[in-house]
Amino acid sequence: MTGCAGWELASLQLSRTPRSVWRYATVCCLVCWVCALVAYVLSAHADNPPADSVGAIEGTSISVQGPMSVDTTNGQVRTIVRSGSEIQVKSGSAHIDLVEGGNITICGPSHFSVLKSGGALTIALDSGTIHAHIEGSLTLTIYTAQIQAHPISIGGGPQDTLVGLDASGTMCIRPISGAVRIEQQLTGQSLLVPQNGDVSLANGQLETLHPSQGQCTCELQLSVKAPDVSTQVSALASTEELKQKATEPKAVAPTPAKIPAAPKEEPIYQVFMPPLHYDANSKVQQDYDPNLIVLVRRARVRPTLIFQGKVEGEPVLAQATAAPPAPSLEKQDATKKATDDTTWNRVRSFFHKLWSPSS
Repeated sequence: MTGCAGWELASLQLSRTPRSVWRYATVCCLVCWVCALVAYVLSAHADNPPADSVGAIEGTSISVQGPMSVDTTNGQVRTIVRSGSEIQVKSGSAHIDLVEGGNITICGPSHFSVLKSGGALTIALDSGTIHAHIEGSLTLTIYTAQIQAHPISIGGGPQDTLVGLDASGTMCIRPISGAVRIEQQLTGQSLLVPQNGDVSLANGQLETLHPSQGQCTCELQLSVKAPDVSTQVSALASTEELKQKATEPKAVAPTPAKIPAAPKEEPIYQVFMPPLHYDANSKVQQDYDPNLIVLVRRARVRPTLIFQGKVEGEPVLAQATAAPPAPSLEKQDATKKATDDTTWNRVRSFFHKLWSPSS
């Protein structure tokens, strides 16, 4: 009886509620239903990407032009390559996770375009090396200017193929798992490269096919992450640690290393010889001309010291010896008179006067 009375009381209260409450409840139910529908559509869109999506690309130095989209998964932003995108790997390597399963590794420098139609993926390769690992029902075709390479699965297994093209026009093909059928687009010639084969051809000519000897290689270069360093919280040193630090012997400062003396500069000699050549048709090889040998000497010329100005100092005077003055006439007469006054002159003059006729 109590339960029935409670039910009747609740029915009576709901019947007495105003119409505004019923309208508010109805609006809330509609809003919740719309939000749930939008969330379902978004989740379905995330799980089912567009039909022309090729896959998410990652790389350290890449450039994507043309149709593409951005996807956020677990807080990570990824670039989705779509049909018609033009991709350039400037250096290092790049990696594409395909939507249908499998992946493609690109070793740079590389430049190519991708086209997708249904379950067929076409790569137009201009340069670089591609390592494709295909799983599932996806069909891959690699085009160059003259060659078309089509990986073939063996027994429904995965397809693992390397295809490279360098600047000189040499193309290398290496099927690791499965086989590869290559076809010349101009002549229509085709041949099958078996599993574990490693061949190369030049200028798109199948007649030049020969073993490559490990030329076709491309591996993903993973970046090495730095080890995690645990967080350390510093604290004040205790009394025991301070005493222990004081008793420890002090480290002797290392003596500074002696600066090595500058190397002695000496002349450098280089000998340039004419190019040597070999002629397989001639039995005797022509010797080179010794006159064409050039000897080059490289030396550092020291700058010439040039002094500008004049040098001044105390002048050195030479002592000139003056010529003795000529004796005068008066001094000559006096000397002559002094000579005449001697005793012998007096005796001679006496006898001269004695024997003279005038006496």
